[in-house]
Amino acid sequence: MPYAKKRILSVLMTASVVVFTLFLFQPALADPLVEGGSGCTEFDPSDPYGIKCGEATKLSTTDPRLLVGRIINVALSLLGILSVVIIVYAGFKWMTSGGNEENAKSAQKILMAAVIGLVIILSAYAISNFILKELYKATTGESAYPQ
Repeated sequence: MPYAKKRILSVLMTASVVVFTLFLFQPALADPLVEGGSGCTEFDPSDPYGIKCGEATKLSTTDPRLLVGRIINVALSLLGILSVVIIVYAGFKWMTSGGNEENAKSAQKILMAAVIGLVIILSAYAISNFILKELYKATTGESAYPQ
């Protein structure tokens, strides 16, 4: 198949996946005039993050800041696991190089890149964890992780 046809086919496939994904989700019934709506029509100063409206709409009552923090922690944890797998792969490749200098050098490069990536991931985890904890403490006056 010529390159132009492959490119057109890949663009069409990507576009169809995007269109399918857009129509996959249904809108939420958040309008108070619609049957089954939440009834939350005004701003409540005692609930600036809309937690009570979330309860009325059957959404999660978790503080959005904590939810974002959890998502970041999970994403960084998965990246850390991936970098450890790459480190193990590089070690396996190095140990099975059988004296071949080219394979050993390739494995060393992979290992060095994986270790640098792991250091970056751990730094990002520490920084984001610190910032999110302090942001939560500054805005609410309480610990982010109550006992």
